[in-house]
Amino acid sequence: MRIVTEQSQSYSFSRRAVMLGVAQGGVGLMLAGRMAWLSIAQNEHYQAMSESNRVNMTLVPPRRGWIVDRNGAPIANNRTDFRVDIIPDRLEDKDRVLAVLGQILSLPPEEIERINIDLKHAAGFQPVQVIENLDWERFAAVSVRLPELPGVAPTRGFSRNYPAGAAVAHLTGYVGAASADQYRETKDPLMVTPGFKLGKDGLEKTLEPSLRGSPGAKRVEVTARGKLVKELETRPDVPGKTARLTIDAGLQEYAARRLGTNSGSVVMIDCDTGDILAMVSMPAYDPNLFSDGISHLEWKMLSDNDHVPLMNKTLQGLYPPGSTVKPMNALALLNAGVSASERVNCSGAMRLGTGVFHCHKRGGHGPLDMKNAVMQSCDIYFYEMARRVGYDAIAPVARTLGMGQKFDLPFGSQRYGTMPDSAWKQKKYKTSWTIADSLNASIGQGYVLANPFQLAVMAARIGSGKNLIPRLLMSGPAPNPQPLPYSAEHLAVVREAMFGVVNQGGTGGRARMLVPGVALAAKTGTAQVRRITMSERAGGVLKNSQLPFKMRDHALFVCFAPADKPKYAMAVVLEHNGHTVANLDTPLTGRDIMTYMFDRERALASLAEVEPTWGGDIATRATAEAAAYRAAATAPPPAVGLATEQNAGAPTDAPAVEAATAAANATAEAQAHDTATGNGIAQTTGSPEPR
Repeated sequence: MRIVTEQSQSYSFSRRAVMLGVAQGGVGLMLAGRMAWLSIAQNEHYQAMSESNRVNMTLVPPRRGWIVDRNGAPIANNRTDFRVDIIPDRLEDKDRVLAVLGQILSLPPEEIERINIDLKHAAGFQPVQVIENLDWERFAAVSVRLPELPGVAPTRGFSRNYPAGAAVAHLTGYVGAASADQYRETKDPLMVTPGFKLGKDGLEKTLEPSLRGSPGAKRVEVTARGKLVKELETRPDVPGKTARLTIDAGLQEYAARRLGTNSGSVVMIDCDTGDILAMVSMPAYDPNLFSDGISHLEWKMLSDNDHVPLMNKTLQGLYPPGSTVKPMNALALLNAGVSASERVNCSGAMRLGTGVFHCHKRGGHGPLDMKNAVMQSCDIYFYEMARRVGYDAIAPVARTLGMGQKFDLPFGSQRYGTMPDSAWKQKKYKTSWTIADSLNASIGQGYVLANPFQLAVMAARIGSGKNLIPRLLMSGPAPNPQPLPYSAEHLAVVREAMFGVVNQGGTGGRARMLVPGVALAAKTGTAQVRRITMSERAGGVLKNSQLPFKMRDHALFVCFAPADKPKYAMAVVLEHNGHTVANLDTPLTGRDIMTYMFDRERALASLAEVEPTWGGDIATRATAEAAAYRAAATAPPPAVGLATEQNAGAPTDAPAVEAATAAANATAEAQAHDTATGNGIAQTTGSPEPR
């Protein structure tokens, strides 16, 4: 038994007191340290958390950089926009919210149904448009009732605007809301910010990094229930950079209008600098509609159109260039040692082995030298000369002039065509090049394919005598092109022949300029796209006016002006035009567009005379076409047709474009087969010219 004394009891108490004091001191130090850590080291973190309970911050989409022409005129700019969106993830009691919005905004029943359909198909974070281009009164009415409208996002910002509409569609492309895949890939909150749009096609897509800018931030003080107390200081956005193009906006719009109801393209290039002044593909879509979210019915209408308005024909369209290659071939013949004065007698046909190769003029042209062969577009002259020198002597010159060449342009979708020779055929078909191949290629048929842009470069290089490098973006001085590796005398012969095509009784007389002191040098062309059977040949080849649209010949035209000192060069390609209507054919179209560069008033007067006969300007015809399509449509129902098309990808990658490309490839292969089996264009018809 332990005896507890007063002394031991006092000692035990003192020890416990000390231990307790030490423990209390330790706890105190820990608390003090924690308080110091929270108040000093973590001050910024908890201050931000506290602030977030009081302040609501949302990103403000940046104003997109403008796209302007060479003179500063806007091609794509921004307009002030009041709009209302719904964020599906934040939406509560959908029916009640839509009923309130319908009342405030006076939305018709079909619009409510369209919103319901869009909500059903949208990703949870993806804004669904309720209405855009709101007036201030209705926008304010929605804003003051936000506490009872969870998921509704009124936005005051800027929308993309394309003043020239369809005339610039395939140049600029368009902008649209970010896709679910783009958000998942980047996790960028800007992607899901209402009102934010990014480039989807064309220049808007390729120039996205510089055009986008940096977002701002909007700060508002709210109550615990989220009710707005007051707006606080906001962080302004940083606008994107302006992109300046070499394009002349006035010329671009004029050329688009002058194409009328044609399916085709125009490219014009400055012969001094290589600047691209116009790059038009028509018909086209209105990029303003795409940027706002195109409807299912509108997308279907564009996809069903046999003129393929979703295709950028300047870069994606490939065509047999027809007789437009004859000036280029003449330069190659001169380079190979052929004399310009040497004559070939054209009787209308040329026998090669057991085959007969025809000229477009069945009775023949008689004896012709090089200049007159180009002027009259004589096939027999070029058959004979290609047979003599071999096509391997022509193909390298063609490549030097831009045929088959790849150009550094800010577009994602380009096709480069074919400039064939014996090595190419051996590699592709594992067969040898034949004389028949040379004859077909000499008139721009057979295996030869080019896009309109390459044809414009060809015309510009012949006109200037320089190895022009085309450019679209005006960033720094224009490149200094080197002279072509051909003599000035040879180039002069070719230019003189092209002058004669228009001004001395050649095939392009209708293209003669009416501007005093300005002459046009040009070459017309026709490219056959269908197979002509033996029975049709025996009974008489059908005229283009007797054929359906897709079976008609393409019409082509290359030119430069003034003929004596070229300043501008151009290519016009009209799909399935068939030379059926004079004021829609290439000579008058090319003449008027070139006239715009020298006498704008005269060009506009000419357009004003013929445009009403086509049904009005681009917008008027598009409106009428859309109304007719809607009236004829039996499905889908109106609400579904109005719903936003969720699968509308970039127009240049659309299924309709892929189908058109596949069909063109099949036609090219069929013609290649005909050439190889002795039934090519040269054997059947020659190269028909405009009448």
